[in-house]
Amino acid sequence: MNRQTHQSRPSVAVLDYGSGNVHSAVRALERAGADVELTAEHDAVLQAAGLVVPGVGAFAAVMRGLQAADGLRLIGRRIAGGRPVLGICVGLQVLFEGSTEHESTEPGMAEWPGTVERLPSEVVPHMGWNTVRAAEGSRLFEGIEDERFYFVHSYAVQQWEFDVNQPRMEAPQVTWAEHGVPFIAAVENGALSATQFHPEKSGDAGAALLANWVKSL
Repeated sequence: MNRQTHQSRPSVAVLDYGSGNVHSAVRALERAGADVELTAEHDAVLQAAGLVVPGVGAFAAVMRGLQAADGLRLIGRRIAGGRPVLGICVGLQVLFEGSTEHESTEPGMAEWPGTVERLPSEVVPHMGWNTVRAAEGSRLFEGIEDERFYFVHSYAVQQWEFDVNQPRMEAPQVTWAEHGVPFIAAVENGALSATQFHPEKSGDAGAALLANWVKSL
């Protein structure tokens, strides 16, 4: 049974595994209408209506932090149960198979096929505001399809390798942005969603995206 406040604000756990400053994400989610707890406590993570997985820093370091906090198992249990999860920045990247960052050999969670690779642009990191090409029918980007979002990253997934012909499986919705080359800016896959940009740093557009996600819980 989902943990709810008496005001019926959906409960959201922000996974606390040592990933940088996540308090801006906590505050943004509270403003979006959620009752938010920064935690790695098993029951709190599993029982919350939604789980947010932030990610700041290098891919391998984030994976090791998640492993140390038992976060990979907790995320996996929620995904297996169809419970909402939202990854942010490297929290998106770890859902793919792996990364070439610093010649990393650390595998990702492989929820989606693909590799995180350095952006082949003259200006890296990609830091600042950028538009996106929202997936048709996106719930995350409803009403904000033409807005700009705040990115800070040097690596991204640049090819979508999902087999759309898999039986009994609806193809995920993929949103793209461009910095030198097109790259994946967001994925919506049933209860599992993720953004390469930081909605908590993206002003009114990011606040609207988080409100769209919170409303879906």
